[in-house]
Amino acid sequence: RSNVEGSDPQEVAGKYALAFERDMAALGVEPPDILALATKHIEDMVTAIEGLIERNVAYEVDGDVFFAVERFEGYGRLSGRSLDDMRAGERIEPHAGKKYPLDFALWKAAQPGEPSWPSPWGRGRPGWHIECSVMSVKYLGMSFDIHTGGTDLIFPHHENEVAQAEALAGAEPFARHWLHTGMVQMGDTKMSKSLGNVALASDVLARYPGEVVRYWALGGSYRSQVTFSDGALADARGAYQRWRTFLEAARHALGDRFPRPPDTPRRRVGSDRFDGEGEAYVQRFVEAMDDDFNSAQALAAIHDLVREANGTLEGAQSGDAKDAQLLATLSEAFLEMTGVLGFDLPSDAVDSELLGGLIDYLLELREQARSDKSFERADEIRDKLSSLGVAIEDTPSGARWRISGGS
Repeated sequence: RSNVEGSDPQEVAGKYALAFERDMAALGVEPPDILALATKHIEDMVTAIEGLIERNVAYEVDGDVFFAVERFEGYGRLSGRSLDDMRAGERIEPHAGKKYPLDFALWKAAQPGEPSWPSPWGRGRPGWHIECSVMSVKYLGMSFDIHTGGTDLIFPHHENEVAQAEALAGAEPFARHWLHTGMVQMGDTKMSKSLGNVALASDVLARYPGEVVRYWALGGSYRSQVTFSDGALADARGAYQRWRTFLEAARHALGDRFPRPPDTPRRRVGSDRFDGEGEAYVQRFVEAMDDDFNSAQALAAIHDLVREANGTLEGAQSGDAKDAQLLATLSEAFLEMTGVLGFDLPSDAVDSELLGGLIDYLLELREQARSDKSFERADEIRDKLSSLGVAIEDTPSGARWRISGGS
């Protein structure tokens, strides 16, 4: 890539790393505790490769070092394939010195125009797979809990990670659980750089808020293929906006009684923090997430809660104590569950208390105009509020307002 752009490799890596971090922040993804860079761990990789050679599961040929897959008994266990299946169905990198076609590179001898580092086998660079297993074990140790990645990485990348780590440690497993995500589709075709049908995260985030994109990503099983389209993003925006509309209405109806978001959404399942319906929805949410991170069903539990909570808004706004208490309980459960999924649901208002006061005052002026039979003036106030994104609903107990539209 640096040759294509005519830039220093470190500059290119830094540019794309910064773009990645910026996109992840916009999507609400928390930064990792440790951001490991492959170029800072070359010595660790060289040491690991030396260890694999000592264990007779790797060999050197003219400055290249290969992992001998036939000498690792568990090769193919992760992907569920035999060596014959792998040879028949995969592209194999040719090399005259390989002892077996599926043997993969741990170290590659330096080539013109490529970055390189010193090693016992001459200058070169590490293979793709050794980087990940070495850094994972360095910071997480063997048998760490969860390893993720796309389904397209199961073989050969993840299979090779397992082989390297377990052969070097003489123990298993490398990772206890594997969560493989489905591919993003553009229509009927997989999104792919080689096909040119790619939507950059930065371009999507320029058109949709990060939390809307996050909602879209959580709308189906992480294991399934997901289709990217404007229609799918528009549906996600509509569903997400229903959450924000409910939240604004609940804040308005409850005022000072509106619950504060929990400092942390972590708590023991079955605790009595919520009573009645609030706890029931949380239990549904927890059961869904315990079922292989079934985020679609978790979202369904939240939407069902919002549907019930909307039914209490009018009573809470008109002073019904029972409805107000139920609305507060459901709002607290709502904030906990959406917090677990990483949603902040920012208010449309810079200062919601000030905004609410101003809108309430305008509605009082509108109500006075209607009492004075100055209907044209009342309609002007309603239309002005509507143009500013404030929807008015007249109910038997008085006018209700909510923030409408928006992205």
